[in-house]
Amino acid sequence: KMTLTLTKQTKIGWIGTGVLGVSMVGHLIDNGYNLSVYNRTKSKAAALLEKGAAWKDTPGEVAADSQIIFTIVGFPKDVEEVYFGHDGIMQGIEPSSIVVDMTTTAPSLALRISAACAAKDVGAVDAPVSGGDVGAKNGTLSIMVGGHKQDVDAVMPLLEIMGKTIVYEGKPGSGQHTKMCNQITIAGTMIGVCESLLYAQKAGLDLDVMLQAISGGAAGCWTLSNLAPRIVKRNFEPGFYVEHFVKDMEIALSEARDMNLALPGLALVHQIYKAVQAQGYGRKGTQALTLALEQINTVTQ
Repeated sequence: KMTLTLTKQTKIGWIGTGVLGVSMVGHLIDNGYNLSVYNRTKSKAAALLEKGAAWKDTPGEVAADSQIIFTIVGFPKDVEEVYFGHDGIMQGIEPSSIVVDMTTTAPSLALRISAACAAKDVGAVDAPVSGGDVGAKNGTLSIMVGGHKQDVDAVMPLLEIMGKTIVYEGKPGSGQHTKMCNQITIAGTMIGVCESLLYAQKAGLDLDVMLQAISGGAAGCWTLSNLAPRIVKRNFEPGFYVEHFVKDMEIALSEARDMNLALPGLALVHQIYKAVQAQGYGRKGTQALTLALEQINTVTQ
């Protein structure tokens, strides 16, 4: 297979201009690359079109006009539709292109995309990200990359524009498996941070002062630095949606089942997040876990 050599003339396509995508595309445009974009809701791409991105009406049209195609959409079913649906990427794609799926999705779906691409002489990279809205805006995302080395090397300069910690994990699907490790860790961290704040409030502590103390010790972590202050301010707006986190935990639990692995901590946090969703907070940020825990405590007082 021919290896693609990236230049400023290389045509890049982007599908999915949501909370993360819109900032990521912005960085590529600012670095002088030619972008064509597609999003289900065109208005969410308006800022990018003003910056000079070209609009395409379908994922297939993006693929037909691009040598490297990035996707970052919501759910595995959206990834399926974008790649394999009517007017999808696989309909329009040209040989020796490369696709890069940055959605957090099932490792098994990453393998399906990789196999379908190989049959068309197309490279496939799975490169899910962590770091939320802040990481996307600042170009400091952590990017976990799976795929064949030559394809990964070809797109690496673009990933370096969007992220700071970029780690090649190995064969196709391994980027997605790594993201699952990330989400399993965060699930436990989120419940710890939210319960700690509840406890502090009940004990009559000044929340900001308490956070200052524990952030500098063994409890220090990204969630404590970035999301705990939002909880203190009662800001539950999304850096990352509850409903997307629930989806990620479900992928991890399903993959764990297939590997005959018990993850009781993850299962517990998943159940409490289902309660957050049932209370109508699916489109809030993951820090809205606090709201469900507060409700449990109101009921039991």
